[in-house]
Amino acid sequence: MIVTLVGFAFLFGIALSRIGLPPMVGFLLAGFAYNLAGLEHPDSLTLISDLGVTLLLFTIGLKLDLKAISNAEVWGSSIVHIIVSTLFFAGALLLAKTLFPIPILDLSLGTTVILAFVLSFSSTVFAVKHFETKGDMTTFYGKVAIGILVMQDIFAVIFLAISEGKYPSIWAPLVLLLPFARKPLFKLLDASRHGELLVLCGLFFALGLGYELFTSVGLKGDLGALILGALLANHPKANELSKSLFSFKELMLVGFFLSVGMQGLPTWSMLAVAAMICILLPFKTFLYFLVVEKFNLRTRTSVLVSLSLGSYSEFGLIVSTLGVQQGWLPTDWLLIMALCISLSFAVSAPFNMKAEDIYRRHKNFWEKFQSSKIHPRDKFMATGDAQVLIVGMGRVGTGAYDHLTTAFNNKIIGIDHDASRIDDHRLAERKVMLGDATDSDFWTKLKAGRNMQLIILAMPNHHSNVFAAHQIRNAGLQTQIIAIAQHPQEVEELEALQVPSFNMYSEAGEGLARKALLEFADNR
Repeated sequence: MIVTLVGFAFLFGIALSRIGLPPMVGFLLAGFAYNLAGLEHPDSLTLISDLGVTLLLFTIGLKLDLKAISNAEVWGSSIVHIIVSTLFFAGALLLAKTLFPIPILDLSLGTTVILAFVLSFSSTVFAVKHFETKGDMTTFYGKVAIGILVMQDIFAVIFLAISEGKYPSIWAPLVLLLPFARKPLFKLLDASRHGELLVLCGLFFALGLGYELFTSVGLKGDLGALILGALLANHPKANELSKSLFSFKELMLVGFFLSVGMQGLPTWSMLAVAAMICILLPFKTFLYFLVVEKFNLRTRTSVLVSLSLGSYSEFGLIVSTLGVQQGWLPTDWLLIMALCISLSFAVSAPFNMKAEDIYRRHKNFWEKFQSSKIHPRDKFMATGDAQVLIVGMGRVGTGAYDHLTTAFNNKIIGIDHDASRIDDHRLAERKVMLGDATDSDFWTKLKAGRNMQLIILAMPNHHSNVFAAHQIRNAGLQTQIIAIAQHPQEVEELEALQVPSFNMYSEAGEGLARKALLEFADNR
């Protein structure tokens, strides 16, 4: 049974990836196909799905800046969008009830408002999967979007507590003491070192201290995993912990997408209602754009935030299940919500993959909404008299920076999209600025000085380096470019752009061999 389900997931995932759609859409279709075939549902799938979502939220927490949630563009956008979006969807459902008098739409006013509230939420799983694929988790727009999703999770906790009548226990305030346990948690993480112990440590933190602790005091377990991850975010091994859980989390999330697609077999009327709700998705997405843009973000940032949130949330399944159990929602709506979520993923995925193109092609339209005042973290910068620009200040970029500092008389500058990384570099007295090189506006408005001689593209994501190389050429910057690569295919792609590359794996091997020969010669 499990083997058959895995086979369905693999075949549909690889088929959809071949036509340019994310594998997650294939997993959804695999769930529907498995259900349509009349095969038995594995009992363990729900557990696997829950584990995937919990680990996803824990890894989000490991990269989360809790201070960012306190920013107006996060909490302000969340509150305004939920209110306006709920009113919009409530009006649309009431209008549909009047125009199409079918039993499925015959809902009370209270139930209609609850469904509208649920439809205003966006999928955390969908958004974060795209951020990870594109390497945008730590970009400014990525942090704004994740902050909004975290706020929505908080609203979900409050709603479920009220609707279920299960308020947090008297012991719930004890979770406020968790920050005081940070030092012991850090020591446990240090003691785990690397390998399988680190993976088990992450599972213990996410599932034991996070999920189970919050559940035991009447709070949402997934929120506990998120908060515990955030408490560990400043630890030097947080990034390594996230990477060690990556494959495990990805495998569990396959179960989530399969379970969404296996909710049942829809009727034509259910499909019609789900399709009608999905037709409203562009209005929800554009509303995000209008709300976020009012907080002085650049239009490009607002477009990317809104597209990443242009989906319906898995929270809808939770509320639908609750509604069916308590009798205020017809059973059909559980399947309708599953269809809405699935269709929204399938519709939104291509737009997210082409988000930068959508912004560039319609740039004149978007700029009509641009505020005259730009958010401080969303402005451009000048490179001054720098002769070398290093894009991507991770381990490779930092090593290049330190090695070239003397050769270019300290006239060197680095750029990275991770604000926390910027602070560390500045403490080390490196000149590093916050910027997103995958922003099409970045290179056209970057005030590069006349002395700029060399640009090193050291971003870990190959597609980001290729995109930046294209933008540098298009901006007409007359300077030498070199980029890192990891595979022969990447080297060939860069050569087609006339960009020399450094293949980290092969050239590191050559360097190791040269060092070995020197040591061998010296010891003979």
